[in-house]
Amino acid sequence: MEFLGDSSETDKKKMKNKRFHRHTPHQIQRLESTFNECQHPDEKQRLQLSKELGLAPRQIKFWFQNRRTQKKAQHERADNCALKEENDRIRCENIAIREAIKHAICLNCGDAPLHEDSYFDEQKLRIENAHLREELERVSSVAAKFMGRPLSHLPSLLNPMHVSPLELFHSGPSLDFDLLPGSSNSSMAVPTLPSQTNLVLSDMDKSLMTNIAVTAMEELLRLTQTNEPLWIKTNGCRDLLNLQSYENTFPRSSSRGGKNYNLRKEATRSSGVVFTNAMTLVDMLMDSVKSSELFSSVVASSKTLAVISSAMRGSHGDALHLMLEELQVLSPLVQTREFSVLRYCQQIEHGTWAIVNVSYEFPQFITHSRSYRCPSGCLIQDLSNGYSKVTWVEHVEVEEQEPVHVMFKDNIREGIAFGAERWIATLQRMSERFTALLEPAISSPALKGVVPSPEGKQSIMRLAQRMVSNFCLSVGTSNNTRSTVVSGLDQLGIRVTSYKSQHEPNGMVLCAATSFWLPISPQDVFNFLKDERTRPQWDVLLNGNSVQEVAHIANGSHPGNCISVLRGFNASSAQNNMLILQESCVDSSGSLVVYTPVDLPALNMAMTGQDTSYIPILPSGFAVLPEGNRNNQTAEIKAEGGGGGSLITVGFQIMVSSLQSGKLNMESMETVNNLISTTVHQIKTTLNSPSTA
Repeated sequence: MEFLGDSSETDKKKMKNKRFHRHTPHQIQRLESTFNECQHPDEKQRLQLSKELGLAPRQIKFWFQNRRTQKKAQHERADNCALKEENDRIRCENIAIREAIKHAICLNCGDAPLHEDSYFDEQKLRIENAHLREELERVSSVAAKFMGRPLSHLPSLLNPMHVSPLELFHSGPSLDFDLLPGSSNSSMAVPTLPSQTNLVLSDMDKSLMTNIAVTAMEELLRLTQTNEPLWIKTNGCRDLLNLQSYENTFPRSSSRGGKNYNLRKEATRSSGVVFTNAMTLVDMLMDSVKSSELFSSVVASSKTLAVISSAMRGSHGDALHLMLEELQVLSPLVQTREFSVLRYCQQIEHGTWAIVNVSYEFPQFITHSRSYRCPSGCLIQDLSNGYSKVTWVEHVEVEEQEPVHVMFKDNIREGIAFGAERWIATLQRMSERFTALLEPAISSPALKGVVPSPEGKQSIMRLAQRMVSNFCLSVGTSNNTRSTVVSGLDQLGIRVTSYKSQHEPNGMVLCAATSFWLPISPQDVFNFLKDERTRPQWDVLLNGNSVQEVAHIANGSHPGNCISVLRGFNASSAQNNMLILQESCVDSSGSLVVYTPVDLPALNMAMTGQDTSYIPILPSGFAVLPEGNRNNQTAEIKAEGGGGGSLITVGFQIMVSSLQSGKLNMESMETVNNLISTTVHQIKTTLNSPSTA
């Protein structure tokens, strides 16, 4: 007991003799300035501060911990005060509203209105809903007996999306069109989503979406501004994500949903200078309609489901949208990828903007694709000369339901088909096209000045843009409700779809598309298809007659980016009124040659600057992509389209009936199959011959 007593007295003496250290004002000032710059200094910074201030590194570490705790407590107190004030205000408003309801007077009779319990109102609605369901089932059974099969294409009543009765009435195929042969495999089961859907989101949903978007923006900025070790540069100067380094840097992102070994990750980065200022780019990318037009070869459809937060007037800063997007490769052999994404725009500093896309899963809007879009998007920096520098990151996780076709396997696995390089190349080319759209038209004496006015030039370019967008949608595998799959891939790899024409003459249009490989460089294939002098060698509809270019509009710095009007040189008098409108475009990601027959009166209407939205078009053409295994190619070879072979997609559209209620027959199918097969044979024979090698 004496020993224990002596020990306690000794401890008291030590505590009494211990002095508490207080920092000097200079030390506190220096620590505060460092804290304002960096709240989490590393070991090297703490060691430097300890030497400078004469303190132990452990003291520096504890000071920063205490300072962070103090700041967090201050923020919590401020938040609590604000919430308390808001709560008091809402409570007062609630009391005032209750008092107003008690003393409400009916304007018609002057008496107090009758109050019914909301519970009974809800029960009435449920009973009425049940009666409507029974009526729908009765009508469906009668219609099924009449049609000889069940109505499987009717939209579900349990769809949480609120669509107006008119939208439900017009969505999906009509009964006459749905009875066409092969329509049981139709991709029309999903109703078209309007660009602005009345999607009801709770405050909790909006708060969660905002937190996800802010976290994704932080990750995107790190990915765009950091090089090694996050990114690995290949021999072909491509930036590929170092997945191990990424998982170490963003552990919460990489552990999303746990480990799934069936997922395949694609992550690429690319940058380039675009001939458009930053604000114009931000405006186009945040608008679903404008972005679809800008990336018509990449985006099959893009729709805004809800606006979580809108930007200030004249600015897109801190705008957050919930969007549905479907991405495509121009081939019937590659499935599209569907994403419901949060698109968040933020102004980082003056002249610098960032737009991030990150998946926010809504299974009811996705039909087949099991893909997750990790934080992807672009960093846009304004340059002084009206240009912008854009850095694009594309990062997805894909769970493929079906094996990728061997022809496109390398393109997809290497991140070429859906990668950042394709977005940047398309953005650069389309920005040049939009700039050319605003430039005045220049009449050429050699072409007889057939584009006499700036309005006429803009009208022709808009018609050509509609033609290209229509073609891109017809050769892919989009789930849009415009078309019905008539025949899947046959032995020749030809996919046939059909849709109703919305322009005069009204009728049914048949679309056929197929893809094939050639051991010829993409640039050589593009030159062959674009040149009007070699056109008779592959265009079977010319019957060997040559064509002449009668109008030419340049829409880019590359000579291959242009719009042409072609006329049959030896055409008969009966065909003199029919011309060919053609647009060709090329960039490092591939090329397009798209054309449509247009009669002379319609083209004259476009030349005078009139509205071309009602001119009927039947776009056909070619999409040329470089094959995979391009990692060892330099940027110069890629830009010239050289090296390796080409993946060519050819698509045709023909009017098979002048009546929308017309029936498809085997003759129509054979016609379009023979047309596309003969064209492919002509191209293979000509380009593989020694004379053209």
